[in-house]
Amino acid sequence: MESKKGEYNTADPQVYVHLKDARKELLLKPTCAESILWYYLRNKKTGYKIRRQHVIDKYVVDFACLSKKLVIEIDGGIHLRQKEKDELRTLDLNNIGYKVIRFSNDELVAQKIKKELDEIV
Repeated sequence: MESKKGEYNTADPQVYVHLKDARKELLLKPTCAESILWYYLRNKKTGYKIRRQHVIDKYVVDFACLSKKLVIEIDGGIHLRQKEKDELRTLDLNNIGYKVIRFSNDELVAQKIKKELDEIV
């Protein structure tokens, strides 16, 4: 029987060695919006296991529900200047089976995320 831990190895191993330090930094210094949202998403409060700053393929995503293949991104001001980069990132994640939903820092999102998770078959 395959180890459950193997189910969560979503990173490209060649890229992960370069991303693991960035991931640690992001975990240690979340934005205010990420901290607030994490309070509502952690410990299966939505009914689903959510991971924070999880590496998928070649990206560190803000939040991910691996069982539902849903990525949740919280976009701060920098994202206004990198729309094309974000669109490419979303396409890449879509191509490997993940749905990506994005919110701005100031949106109230916990209920929207719960609704989205419930609707995924």
